[in-house]
Amino acid sequence: MTDNSCGAHCARLCTTDGLAEVLAADRGLLHWRAMRSLGDPGLAEHAVQETLLRGWRSCRDFDARKGSVRTWLLAIERNVVVDIVRARAARPGDVGWDDITEVAGCGKPDFADGLVDGLFVDQLLARLSEPQRAAVVEVILRDRGYREVAADFGVPVGTVKTRVHYALRSLRQLPEVA
Repeated sequence: MTDNSCGAHCARLCTTDGLAEVLAADRGLLHWRAMRSLGDPGLAEHAVQETLLRGWRSCRDFDARKGSVRTWLLAIERNVVVDIVRARAARPGDVGWDDITEVAGCGKPDFADGLVDGLFVDQLLARLSEPQRAAVVEVILRDRGYREVAADFGVPVGTVKTRVHYALRSLRQLPEVA
């Protein structure tokens, strides 16, 4: 498992022994920091794995003159955690009913609850401009990809992302309804 493309400043993550050393020495610290930042064991484990993967991919870019492998991996992990937090903020509906009912100890919502929730969502969507509303409906509610929606709308991907971003931002700034 050696990558011959690594240069003189290799972090040794591309070797079996080097990876084993990093796992033995730094995995606990990486997991602890991710857990502290994300508050979820599954996300923390994902962050550690993504950190090690990014480190492995950029092993040849490591420069010991700038710090240790541990410091380098912690910097990579910081970026991974930021990416995870941003992704969750952009797609806050990642929690399913099974997760909610486990915490709340209740069953699935009945028809009336669904109807009320639907009416509330309709009221919120009505406050958005038509382009923002269409983008939110497609990307958030219908769970479609930005590229797919952009192609359907005939606009650049960045335009769809901007519409969703500003729509969610304006909805977050609305006063809370009791």
